[in-house]
Amino acid sequence: MDSRDRESLELTVGPVAHGGWCVARHEGRVVFVRHALPGERVVAEVTEETARFLRADAVRVLDPSPDRVTPPCPYAGPGRCGGCDWQHASLEAQRALKADVVAEQLQRLAGIEAKVVVEEVPGAPGGLGWRTRVQFAARPGGELGFRKHRSHDIQVVDACLIAHPEVEAVGAERRTWRGAAGVEVIASVGGDRAVVVRPRSHRTVAVPDLDAPASILLDQGKGRTVARHGSGVLRERAGEREFRVSGSGFWQVHPGAAETLLDAVLAYAAPEPGEWALDLYCGVGLFAAGLAEMVGPEGAVFGLESDAAAVRDARANLRDLPQARVERGRVEEALDRFEIERADLVVVDPPRSGLGREVVERIAGLEAPRIVYVSCDPATLARDLAWLAERGYRLDGLRAFDAFPMTHHVECVALLVRG
Repeated sequence: MDSRDRESLELTVGPVAHGGWCVARHEGRVVFVRHALPGERVVAEVTEETARFLRADAVRVLDPSPDRVTPPCPYAGPGRCGGCDWQHASLEAQRALKADVVAEQLQRLAGIEAKVVVEEVPGAPGGLGWRTRVQFAARPGGELGFRKHRSHDIQVVDACLIAHPEVEAVGAERRTWRGAAGVEVIASVGGDRAVVVRPRSHRTVAVPDLDAPASILLDQGKGRTVARHGSGVLRERAGEREFRVSGSGFWQVHPGAAETLLDAVLAYAAPEPGEWALDLYCGVGLFAAGLAEMVGPEGAVFGLESDAAAVRDARANLRDLPQARVERGRVEEALDRFEIERADLVVVDPPRSGLGREVVERIAGLEAPRIVYVSCDPATLARDLAWLAERGYRLDGLRAFDAFPMTHHVECVALLVRG
């Protein structure tokens, strides 16, 4: 919708909704409003219209919420960078909004009433400087920035306030990347840096001089990278253990999140020596390592991961723990292929799309007394909890963590028990 044609509405803003919106109503239709807070009266420009609802940006605040603050980033706001959702809210308000979203999703999708508190994760002073992996989009001329909300347009930036200082030290945004479609800058907790370059079709990327040393990797698609300079392997840490992560492989982007989530998972899982544990969607072995240390040599941990590079990293990361084994495969088929019929304990950390009905049924069939579910999306978490409830599992504990300050994302760890 062309901004010159956008309709302006005066709205009284209602409760928060999943996805960084608040809900208002206009002439009987729902309006999902960005850049607003519950209780505010705003002037909003309609950005999208469907038969059932409208989307809009609050462009003028008539009656501000006491939780409203001035966004620290000059690129935050209507029509600008789409990376942050809540820079106009205090950190305390952001966490309260996220807690409301988690509670609403649990109640609406799973019929679960829960009091939710979103906990701070150490390592993000003022909610800024935490993102250790930043993906920039590139304009045809090679300037870097971020996509605007629900748009292919790119907001060029010269700095990102939620990026970790070691990411910003590279200076990628202040360079021209001719031939690039995207550039990811990574700064590991272990002190390594890498720049992953995704070229445009049939183009060669001219990599500019950078402000700080970094490995340069070429993205070959489908998660594969090749090193043009440096090793392309990063060292990460959680507790006393070091983990290797190849290229742009998955690792928590908040510097305190991996250890925080590991502690929460192990506290809920309460592994006992000699137990048989599964770590599904195990990545590079973060939870498998903690589980293996606690079940001991007389126990066993079986990890499943579909990404080949992550499996290689996990095997390297767990080589001192012979009771831990990691295999490659999709959970939907690999549990059957490896003839897994039971478990004392199951940990799952699926992608944003969640487990899905098929995996829920297969995991429930293992009849493990405890399932620990790590989720980055409260909607798919609630959906899967409803299905697990049908199979005899009830929610026995839930913690939520602000692993993505300034955004609508929230990380949850749920404990489910049989009976």
